[in-house]
Order: sequence, then C-alpha cells, then structure tokens
Amino acid sequence: MSKQSETDLRYHDMGGLPAGPVERSEHDYALWEKRVDALMVLSTSRGLFTVDGLRRAIEDMGPDAYETRSYYERWIYAVNRNLIEAGAYTPDELAARMEAVAARGADYATCSRAAEPSDA
Repeated sequence: MSKQSETDLRYHDMGGLPAGPVERSEHDYALWEKRVDALMVLSTSRGLFTVDGLRRAIEDMGPDAYETRSYYERWIYAVNRNLIEAGAYTPDELAARMEAVAARGADYATCSRAAEPSDA
C-alpha cells in the first residue's frame, strides 16, 4: 500500500500534517461543552448511535462548517443529526423546544417553566 499524499486527504484528515505548537495548559470547559459531552455519553450508552455515527456526521459537515466550528460545536451538530436520524425527536420538535428556551430570556434560570411545551 502506498503512502497518501496531502492532496489525497479529505479536509478533516489532518493526521501527520504540521500543526504548529500544541497548547499544553489545561482549561475549564464551558457548561454547554460539558452538557454536549454528557449527551453524547448518554446517547451512545442507550444505543441511539455510535461513536462511528458521530464521526460520520462530523466528516459530512463540509469543509467550511468543519473549519469554522469549535470541537464541541462539531459534536453538538453531529449528536443532533444522529438523534434526529434515530427518531429521538423531529426537527419540528427541536425547533419548538428552542423557541421555548429562547422565550425564557437571557437569564432563564430565574424564569418559570411555563414557557416550555408539555413534557407529555
């Protein structure tokens, strides 16, 4: 088998390419990033999709989206796509929930749950 050249690689395949210095300091993850990670763990443990499904969705994003999104932004895109494909919810259900959350305002932690759709 011959070695691949850089021109044979897809946009997300960066293994072995020069990347510059590596930032080795630890950093705190934002709450939403921790929640994305937890959602991934819960979804895969319930068999809704696999890590391979996550990777497939990320690799199918296209170069513009891939290059402009952060690590966890790619993950939430892929988790969402896989959950929709698994039938966990529909795009319409997601849109309704997002509208309900937006209606809570910027400081939704102090707002009532009245703006949310029924959990039934």
